Amino acid sequence: MNALLPLPTAPLPPGAVHVPGWLTLDQQRELVAACRAWAVGPVPIRHTRLPNGGVMSVRTVCIGWHWQPYRYTRTAGDVNGQRVAAFPDWMVRLGRRAVLDAYGDEAAAAAYAPDTALINHYDGQAKLGMHQDKDEKSSAPVVSLSIGDTCVFRVGNTETRNRPYTDIELASGDLFVFGGPSRFLYHGVPRILEGTADPATGLTSGRLNITMRVTGLTDTHPTP
Repeated sequence: MNALLPLPTAPLPPGAVHVPGWLTLDQQRELVAACRAWAVGPVPIRHTRLPNGGVMSVRTVCIGWHWQPYRYTRTAGDVNGQRVAAFPDWMVRLGRRAVLDAYGDEAAAAAYAPDTALINHYDGQAKLGMHQDKDEKSSAPVVSLSIGDTCVFRVGNTETRNRPYTDIELASGDLFVFGGPSRFLYHGVPRILEGTADPATGLTSGRLNITMRVTGLTDTHPTP
């Protein structure tokens, strides 16, 4: 099969919603510009080192809270000791609109209050193994936005990183939300489809993935 042909549509588990083409080109360009600014600091983008000594192939920059395996802090002790950039109000509004469009639930959207985002940059060789987003103290949905090269996104189950799972393609501008019974599903990115980025987004190669989360933390009670 030609790698550039979209994967067939498959049913997703309850609480997982894919909205293709959710971001306009203008919105994608604005997000790319914002991510470029965050990437230079106050805490710069980096390859995250794992506790086992390995290094993630994606590069990550955080806003709101700094994530490192497997905790959140306001300052980046594993990078340069600086406090991360604030989570802007316009991102909160964007997250609420995403939840509304994914679930059609006005009350859930109004209550959604993301306070951190992990911004991952994938080059053509980067991958992300199957994992759960479970370092947050909240079960509010995760809002994921894709810009640039299309990726193969593996949507698993909540019990194991192995099968059953479904592979779908996330293209530039796509929204993916997982919450409710799918909030802690295993997911990963086994492959990037190089050369599929539209330069009109401001990103000529690679993939940006922005995941908004609700940490459930306060400054007096960060994760240990």
